[in-house]
Amino acid sequence: MIKAGYVYGNELKMTSDDDARKLDVINIAFAHCRDSVFFFENTGCLEEIPRLKRANPAIKILISVGGWGSGGFSTMSCEASSRKKFAQSCLEAVRRHSLDGIDIDWEYPCLDWAGIDASPDDRENYTLMLKELRDTLSSYDERLMLTAAVGCDEYFINNSEMDKVANILDYVSLMTYDMRGCSDTVTGHHTNLFSPAESSKRGRRSVEYSVGLYNSAGVPLNKIVIGIALYSRMWKNVRNESGKNGLNCAADPGNYGPSFGEIKKKYLKSAEYTRYWDDVCHAPYIYGNDCFISYDDEQSVADKCKYCSEHGLAGVMYWEHSCDDERTLLSTIYRFLK
Repeated sequence: MIKAGYVYGNELKMTSDDDARKLDVINIAFAHCRDSVFFFENTGCLEEIPRLKRANPAIKILISVGGWGSGGFSTMSCEASSRKKFAQSCLEAVRRHSLDGIDIDWEYPCLDWAGIDASPDDRENYTLMLKELRDTLSSYDERLMLTAAVGCDEYFINNSEMDKVANILDYVSLMTYDMRGCSDTVTGHHTNLFSPAESSKRGRRSVEYSVGLYNSAGVPLNKIVIGIALYSRMWKNVRNESGKNGLNCAADPGNYGPSFGEIKKKYLKSAEYTRYWDDVCHAPYIYGNDCFISYDDEQSVADKCKYCSEHGLAGVMYWEHSCDDERTLLSTIYRFLK
């Protein structure tokens, strides 16, 4: 099964040989689409690729194009000539840096939430762009990979043709995190495996729910990779209700919280905070000092890995490598999926 990790370019130097041996895929974050061509400024970090491949000759190293707030996709994909130009520039980068493929992280087709260019035509053009990329990469080497990271809910499915996209990609990575937390004024899980028994439309989000949506949209289970969060979401000034331990309580708008490494060293060792486990959602959380933290830990990661095995999924990926500085969660993934 696939064990993939997103790694910031600058963090490649901190990615050890042992890390490489525990992973099947590294997605280097991020390149961008600028004026319809592949653009990656931090090329110095790519000097680490030969070392990582010596450590694990089977590892696949891709560059991920996009990320939150990275635009240019809509304008590029609207014309056949610019799609071809972009695909050719991606191939040139793959050849120049001995990469194994390209990962596309367009957040999101048809939507300008991140202040990027968008058009209703993105739905079809997303497919056409990926098809051009696939044809261009395969014309050089059929072993080159093409993958995509996608949003975890209906907004992405409604604005794409996932049945066609699935036939083009090696696999689809569901970003099953940030399911709660971004400006939400009620605490909740942001990367839970299962949905709560009773929940609102937004609150029903879960790994299982997302997998079901994409499978129903035409993505085979064996092409679905699920996301693991190595970071947390945090709410402050939680108005706790009796018996809830901070869960599903009113609070200030949620935002990013500490990394798993910080949680392990600070919060789990502090008498001021208590770690809880949600048996329904299979998700841990921390509450204390009127603060609520949603995150993944060894128990929830193990459950996600087991879910992949039991349901025939392609594997797991995580965001982002540096947040697990002691590699606790990477070791858990490796143990359950090796």
